[in-house]
Amino acid sequence: MIRSPRVLVTRASRQASLLADLLFAAGAEPVVIPTIELVEPSSLAPLDEAWERLGTFHWLLFTSANAVEFLGRHLAGVGLMLCAGLPSGVKVAAIGPATARAVEAAGLRVDLVPRQAVAESLAEELLPYAVQPDGSPSRLLLLRAEEAREVLPDTLRAAGAEVTVVPVYRNVIPADSMAAIGELFSAQERWPDAIAFTSSSSVTNLLALLEAASLMLPQGVMRISIGPITSQTLRDFALPPDAEAVESNLASLVAAVMEAWERREQTYVTDGRG
Repeated sequence: MIRSPRVLVTRASRQASLLADLLFAAGAEPVVIPTIELVEPSSLAPLDEAWERLGTFHWLLFTSANAVEFLGRHLAGVGLMLCAGLPSGVKVAAIGPATARAVEAAGLRVDLVPRQAVAESLAEELLPYAVQPDGSPSRLLLLRAEEAREVLPDTLRAAGAEVTVVPVYRNVIPADSMAAIGELFSAQERWPDAIAFTSSSSVTNLLALLEAASLMLPQGVMRISIGPITSQTLRDFALPPDAEAVESNLASLVAAVMEAWERREQTYVTDGRG
């Protein structure tokens, strides 16, 4: 009989419960230790400045649901409402279905969602709109995390667009997670069976916490990635994923976790180690 896997969930506290619930429903035992905390950017001045001239942009780009949430929170704090709509002529692009749902829940219409929820795919879909019909540069406002890959703005700028990048939140490492991670990985009997990585930041932050505790990520703990970018980050650290979600969403990630675990357990049984 295949036992239930213990799966480390490293998402930010306010986001971890959904993944934990899905894992539990699938028969896993989630272990929630956030390695990411989402906070306001170092400065909100660039956002305020860009929003004052929002009508000068042709496109508003969202690369995560977090960006939508933090934008809405900030606007509400200064007496504005995202649901009031955008100036005429401003279109909205979202990197994937989850981000699109967040935009629509905030009261805005989404005009473009790429086939794959990665920056490369969003850039490709936006290339036809990089310049206006008269040949002038299209002006795009990209709202994202303070630290992020540059592939989207760089690709669009190379195609002739003017891209204004404005941070609306940033990722930091929760101070109180260091002790919890150190304890979890301090002895083999405490190790989780798998880790569900939901972003590149979840990889880098976990490794930073382990390094601070003078520990390394054990090779025997399965690494399950939500998508190709997160997988590449794991490979960059010489920690290739044991499995990758078919689609970049939580349900697919949970399915990948459970399928990888079943394969491992079946192998153990076949080899006589179970």
